[in-house]
Amino acid sequence: MAFAWDAHTDQAIEHAAQALAHGQDKHAPQATQHAEEALTHAKAAEKYHDEATKHVKEAIDHLNQAVEHGKMGHADIAAQHSEEALKHLKLAR
Repeated sequence: MAFAWDAHTDQAIEHAAQALAHGQDKHAPQATQHAEEALTHAKAAEKYHDEATKHVKEAIDHLNQAVEHGKMGHADIAAQHSEEALKHLKLAR
């Protein structure tokens, strides 16, 4: 089970970082796409590891906000939420 956790966490981190980068570059559609991918992997990771659930849940909350704001074209706000999600995902490792 630890392997699945690591794989999903790594993917969530990678996509959250991409969401942050695209948000900072004002590319809302790409930021949204990567935030959605990060969210999918963060939710999957949450199922595999109880110890880090607090940080994963925080990351999921921020990724949901990143997706919502990205869809509204608010790339800068999406980037802020992606950055917070990234911090929590790294703490969950």
